[in-house]
Amino acid sequence: MQNTLFFFASKIIWALISPGSLLFLILLSGIVLLFLGKLSAAKIILGVGGIMMALVAFLPLGTWLVTPLETRFPTNPELPSRIHGIILLGGTVDPVTSYIWDQPQFGSSAERYHAFIQLAREHRRAKLVFTGGAGSLLDQEYKEADIARYFLHNMGISENRLEFERDSRNTYENAVNSKALVAPQPDENWILITSAGHMPRSVGIFCQLGWPVIPWPVDHQSEPGFQTRLTFELAGNLSSLNQHSREWIGLFAYFITGKTGSLLPGGCRS
Repeated sequence: MQNTLFFFASKIIWALISPGSLLFLILLSGIVLLFLGKLSAAKIILGVGGIMMALVAFLPLGTWLVTPLETRFPTNPELPSRIHGIILLGGTVDPVTSYIWDQPQFGSSAERYHAFIQLAREHRRAKLVFTGGAGSLLDQEYKEADIARYFLHNMGISENRLEFERDSRNTYENAVNSKALVAPQPDENWILITSAGHMPRSVGIFCQLGWPVIPWPVDHQSEPGFQTRLTFELAGNLSSLNQHSREWIGLFAYFITGKTGSLLPGGCRS
């Protein structure tokens, strides 16, 4: 019940406080004040909204937010000689549109699947775990794990090696359910694959559950060395800001609820 309340609360609160929603509410408030004849207040509100839009349009705010997350762990890290298991976090495939069109519909983080398949072929004795159900408040009957089973089978990954966890709705449940599914031993080496910006929160959860993992970050969004560029791309910058501010809010929420041991996790032994 507690996990369900957390899941619903996180979805509802984010819908209200995301940068896109806040910008919309500010501009809407200014328009309402105009119609009510509150010109001074309307000018202030619309002015604030206009400045915010300009900042979002010209500055790579989302990139600035995600850079410290993506640089938290090294890419392509050196691995132990024996890998006991590989975990792929869901969140790449849209289950609903995949069912509608009867083929996997990937989002922008398809690199997760590519890395999973590559590492699975390099470490043929490793157990393979896909974890991901449905992260939507609605459409809980459509599970990403079912799409992943179909896709990975077509990619030549033997189903005898695969375990699928299909009931999780968020990253915390990914970790809890996966641990219950495979019962990892303390001396085993497990690789965790997810987007680089999502890796600190993911690692923090696994560590808090007593399951040390080796981060294998993919799907990088930042551009170190090119972060002072001015562009005019309101839609793209707002999308990036929404995505990466959500990760920071998630880090804060998971930390204050005890699901991670620090605000910006850096590994189980850091």
